[in-house]
Amino acid sequence: MDSEDRLLTPGEVAALFRVDPKTVTRWAAAGRISSIRTPGGHRRFRESEVKKLLLGELGGGAGGGGGGGAGAGSDHH
Repeated sequence: MDSEDRLLTPGEVAALFRVDPKTVTRWAAAGRISSIRTPGGHRRFRESEVKKLLLGELGGGAGGGGGGGAGAGSDHH
């Protein structure tokens, strides 16, 4: 199996982003990262897509721990 085809668990993805596994599940539910469902209903994530997300190539906003409220509208003069 090619490493690009490897499927990661939410826990493995969470460790890479240093977030809680539930955060990864929320990203998937929000469409920020695509997931594959196992026959048992568990989510798995393509390693190649996770790597792109880590490098900021997907533009989904998942990197950096979500959030993003700080600084919004801060250039008010």
